[in-house]
Amino acid sequence: MGQTANPKIKRALISVSNKEGIVELCSVLSNEHQVEIISTGGTLKSLLDGGVKAIDISEFTGFPEMMDGRVKTLHPKVHGGILARRDIDQEVMKENDIKEIDLVVVNLYPFVETIARPETTLEIAIENIDIGGPSMLRSAAKNNKHVGVVVDPDDYPLIIEEMKLNNGSISQEKRSLLAAKAFGHTANYDTVISDYLSSLEDDDFPNRMFAKFIKKEVMRYGENPHQKAAFYIDDTKQGNGVGNAAQLQGKQLSYNNIADTDAALDCVKAFEEPACVIVKHANPCGIATDKDILVAYEKAFASDPTSAFGGIIALNRELDKELAERIINNQFVEVIISPGVTDEALNTTKVKENVRVLNSEELSTQEKGYKFLSVTDGMLVQETDNGIVTKDDLKIVSKRVPSEIEIQNCLFAWKVCKFVKSNAIVYTRENQTIGIGAGQMSRIDSAKIAASKATERGFKTEGCTMASDAFFPFRDGIDAAAEIGITSVIQPGGSVKDDEVIQAADETDMAMIFTGIRHFRH
Repeated sequence: MGQTANPKIKRALISVSNKEGIVELCSVLSNEHQVEIISTGGTLKSLLDGGVKAIDISEFTGFPEMMDGRVKTLHPKVHGGILARRDIDQEVMKENDIKEIDLVVVNLYPFVETIARPETTLEIAIENIDIGGPSMLRSAAKNNKHVGVVVDPDDYPLIIEEMKLNNGSISQEKRSLLAAKAFGHTANYDTVISDYLSSLEDDDFPNRMFAKFIKKEVMRYGENPHQKAAFYIDDTKQGNGVGNAAQLQGKQLSYNNIADTDAALDCVKAFEEPACVIVKHANPCGIATDKDILVAYEKAFASDPTSAFGGIIALNRELDKELAERIINNQFVEVIISPGVTDEALNTTKVKENVRVLNSEELSTQEKGYKFLSVTDGMLVQETDNGIVTKDDLKIVSKRVPSEIEIQNCLFAWKVCKFVKSNAIVYTRENQTIGIGAGQMSRIDSAKIAASKATERGFKTEGCTMASDAFFPFRDGIDAAAEIGITSVIQPGGSVKDDEVIQAADETDMAMIFTGIRHFRH
């Protein structure tokens, strides 16, 4: 029996947890195209309450729903109707009284939302694993030559338009695209379940690592104009990262904008007091805290105004009009991200229409998670660096005991150092960076760069603090710091030459603190 390229939809199976827009869609299917609607449970009730004619799945199959809803669509009449090849299986369909199902509209039990609730037990989570839904979606997607499949309410208007344009059918092009989306949807669903069950085990790293990212947008280009790029987000997480930040104005974020904004946001989250972080090429170039967020910005900018040009500014307090005016009048900036932006601030930034202003909502401390790095034929995975050092964790190894102010300065410098590319050296004074040396092959070179930046800006280095992300392998870094008057140093310790390094500090009456923790950031 022959079949048209675009089969007309005569019968649809509707079963959705998200009822948004479903009555409107089914009203069009039923009233304008005379499609027979088959439905289940709560979906059926919503349709009937909305005035849509529909029949219960049990009436269609002749088999009752059972086991508290675990078994209702797992039936040959359902899957036979979906999987049947209209040009091959007509005889067997007739023999077994199987009717064609031409459209499947299904979205799945809200497993992600369920496990996000603190009160959810394993038993509750298990009962929210959808079995019938993914089975129907996979069947329909496999048979997309004959069947349309829809998982996303955002695609309902597309279905309505397609059927209007194609005399009650959906084009093969669209059926293929919808099928790919359905397989992606079920794959992601299974991944979330796998991750959840794996998280219950003692092993931090499962035997298989699955990606569960959805494309948010295609970038103009990647790091360089000749590289294609796209931005994907984990839509199972509703965090306060750059992926979930609302862009209030400005051009599309570039690949480099997103990378730098992520780095700035990670850093500013480390501070509880009002803080400003300015990032350039993934490295902080100015960081400061103060009781007043405006003053924090001014101090951060003053740290290195040259590098701040064209940088990314991250704040952990609301962007108001006064601060917005100061930033716009002070420098060229690519991105400003903050937890809240006033209307007055937006009116101010609009004079620079290309400046990207992002609202990150309320910031929280860094959450437990993973960092990924692709390598040829593989991927490196590690926990996020959430290592925190408090005053109680510090070990004073020098003869001179640091003052209370020096200890506080050291803790600030240590927080900053964590976010600077290795080898990292940071010079600070009174909760302000005055010189940062980043990403050098030798630690002494980073120390010299940090010192030169400080002196170039006219900062007084006597009495300042130095932080190093890893131990000093030789005393030369301490000697370089002593030459410019550094009086306190914080570092992990752990070198075979620790004694030599400590001696260098003692020779100049420098206070030295060991943290016992390293913060490499390659």
